[in-house]
Amino acid sequence: MAIYTCGHTTPDSDSICSAISLGYLLNKIGREAIPARQGVVSPETQFILDRFGFEAPLLKTEFAGEELFITDYSDKGQAPADIDKAIVVGIVDHHKLGDITTSTPLECWIRPVGCTNTIVKEMYDYHKVEIPANIAGIMMCAILSDTVIFKSPTCTEIDIKAVRELATICGVEDFGALGMEMFKVKSAVSGVPVRELILRDYKPFDMHGTKVGIGQLEVIDLSIFDSVKAELQADLEKLRIENNLHTTCLILTDIMKEGSEVLVCSEDTSIFEKAFNVKLVDGKVWLDGCLSRKKQIIPFLEPAFA
Repeated sequence: MAIYTCGHTTPDSDSICSAISLGYLLNKIGREAIPARQGVVSPETQFILDRFGFEAPLLKTEFAGEELFITDYSDKGQAPADIDKAIVVGIVDHHKLGDITTSTPLECWIRPVGCTNTIVKEMYDYHKVEIPANIAGIMMCAILSDTVIFKSPTCTEIDIKAVRELATICGVEDFGALGMEMFKVKSAVSGVPVRELILRDYKPFDMHGTKVGIGQLEVIDLSIFDSVKAELQADLEKLRIENNLHTTCLILTDIMKEGSEVLVCSEDTSIFEKAFNVKLVDGKVWLDGCLSRKKQIIPFLEPAFA
């Protein structure tokens, strides 16, 4: 039986690229694997795939009875709906430990680094498997994306070392310039439906029994949202109601100013305000220095619902 390598429901570049890079590794060590994805490929991810000559992984949303090696998450809310009927054989992730449980032992690679592909790189090193140039290229780009070209507080020396080594393998001399190209693609939001923007990098969370949804958009100039910000906020509220969520947030991150404006829709906005010691104005607030949902939003917001 082949193992499916697959990331979370709304895949970002790390999720897609780690499914591919992990799938290749498993095949090289004698474990038949098929990369998969649960959702649509974002423009940034498509740019990366095109740059290094890859097709998008297989679109697959049902895994009952299948062997699954999870990448880039361990929260049940980001898993396939039939995850309880799948055979989870492994997890490789760089987020907090989630609530997925298994009935059999599994392989776990979970590390506090900036990107799942950094951990996959360590797996290649551990198994002494040579990384092909095109695989190295997508891994490098995923790390640059997740670490915001090393600006994110989640970035570690391990991530930086991995990028430098992968850049040598794939023959990219100026990986910083390539990273900026990626973020320019991310910043092209003109004409994109607001719901598509909200869901581009959106994750659901169960925070002590309370359902919360948080999306993030990283761009090089926050002013590109000026004409659609009201629409984004209105649709964020619609999304909250449609999915019976307590709170929805959209983090609009300016990677050049190194901060984020957060749009908040909630049954009780005071929970968000207390979590960050801020006052929302028209459902919005600027958080200076905030670049990471994983490290600068979730660890503060989740305890507020306890």
